[in-house]
Amino acid sequence: MAAPAAKTEGLYDCREAWVATLETLAASDERIVVVVNDSVGSSKLGGFQKKFPDRLVNVGIAEQCMVGVGAGLANGGRIPFVSAAGCFLTSRSLEQVKADIAYAGFNVKLVGQSSGVAYGELGPTHHSIEDFAWLRPLTNLTVIAPADPWETAEAIKWAAAHDGPVYIRLSRMPVPALDVPNRVFRMGKAELVHQGSDVTLIGCGTTVHLAVAAAEALKAEGISARVLNMATINPLDEAAVLAAATETGAIVTVEEASVRGGLGGAVAELTASNHPVPVERVGFPGFVPTGSVDWLFKEFGLSADGIAAAARRALQRCRK
Repeated sequence: MAAPAAKTEGLYDCREAWVATLETLAASDERIVVVVNDSVGSSKLGGFQKKFPDRLVNVGIAEQCMVGVGAGLANGGRIPFVSAAGCFLTSRSLEQVKADIAYAGFNVKLVGQSSGVAYGELGPTHHSIEDFAWLRPLTNLTVIAPADPWETAEAIKWAAAHDGPVYIRLSRMPVPALDVPNRVFRMGKAELVHQGSDVTLIGCGTTVHLAVAAAEALKAEGISARVLNMATINPLDEAAVLAAATETGAIVTVEEASVRGGLGGAVAELTASNHPVPVERVGFPGFVPTGSVDWLFKEFGLSADGIAAAARRALQRCRK
């Protein structure tokens, strides 16, 4: 079977998949409600508000209150989707996420909109690149970063049916749909997007299609690169990571996030403790400047060329 690759003919806004799925679910389940922080427009919830005006709560620019309201609604038997820009949802209300939702184990679905550097021109205050590192230690909070519209819809369906706290990270940046035959969304399980035996590229969210493009470029050099879509950051698919370490001997992680504590950190922690191999982490090293998304991605190696270069570095380390 030919190795799957990312489509190139169309780009999709995953927020459209999120709202379409949410409206469908809400039509058949009156428990589903939405809480926002004056972010109806950026969350694409205008249609939901028109269809279900009594099931959307807009608390204004008050993120701590927003998360608290979500916790209260969950405690009352509702299924609240708390939607806001990822940078504000996970920073301004981190204490409430930790204490009111994760520690309490309430059935709240947090949806971080326009995450990563999607608000690039608005600068570091609007970058949401630390969220994985902040939320991954909250052990019972499932953290998901869908890679395309199909996975976004499946993640929303799964979250609505799951009894427990969830964080779903969405971007406003258009991405291609992955071409993977017979797809099945399995929380906590990596998706094999591309077969390979020399090095493994592990991406999530907006970076998976870039990893596929890097794998194709490496193939032309005679390098066989496996690509894994690690949509679930917490819990991590440890078996898939350790298999990659054992079978390919080198790993590159790719994320639109800080490499400190995020996907790269999780993979490095696991391999260092169980099967040490060279791990190259592609992402943001810390605070990043103001700039367009395209410029920020290129500047920090979030491109097919940058990922391929990281793979070559990892392989070179194997030979030493």
